[in-house]
Amino acid sequence: MLDLRVSNREFEGVAVPAAMEALAQADAVCFDVDSTVVTEEGIDVLAAHLGVGQQVADLTASAMSGTTKFEDALAARLSLMQPSKKSILKCIEELPLEFSPGLEDLVDTLRNRGTDVFLVSGGFRIMIEPLAIHLGIPIDRVYANTINFGKTGEYVGFDSNEPTSADGGKPRALRMIKEKGGYDKMVMVGDGATDAQARPPADAFLGYGGVIVRESVRSQSDWFVYDFKDMIYVVKNFGKGKNP
Repeated sequence: MLDLRVSNREFEGVAVPAAMEALAQADAVCFDVDSTVVTEEGIDVLAAHLGVGQQVADLTASAMSGTTKFEDALAARLSLMQPSKKSILKCIEELPLEFSPGLEDLVDTLRNRGTDVFLVSGGFRIMIEPLAIHLGIPIDRVYANTINFGKTGEYVGFDSNEPTSADGGKPRALRMIKEKGGYDKMVMVGDGATDAQARPPADAFLGYGGVIVRESVRSQSDWFVYDFKDMIYVVKNFGKGKNP
């Protein structure tokens, strides 16, 4: 077990030493996107851009707290927004999402030590793939929801075959990732109830509270992280990783 003297303060979580050990040895780390990789909920930013911000934000909060099935909240939010492809691309251009502090450095640190990084989100692929490209994450390591558009770019629905389109989608996606990549040690990082569901198959769940603290998530976290610098420290000082 690694030395946990990362700093003088105490860490929160139900299994902090094991979670740090899992991160140190992980050959795959999966990140939620909204309120984790970026500082906002992308769907809420889009909804505000489309003039239905509060209604959609309420549904998002319900989904993240675990009080509404994800697939029901997703369908309701999209039904309210009716987002066209043009309106989404305009939102991305005018209201670009900002990365959480330290996230880019953490991804670089993981990649440099040979750990594969995945984005696993209940958000929309059309908004997440540009973030992946910026971070140097291959598009085939993005698991997110696909919005279907008609011939003129109008909203016609979403792809229910995506693993993240329904409740339990994140553990389903991580099982697919583990099976495809043959990973020995996987870690999930995120801020929501759907992220906590991903352990197992993840060996550890690291709750992230740098944007928002959800008590239901903090209580389930093996390690509850407020600053990505702590994760960077563990990876740099104790990480083994696989050979690049």
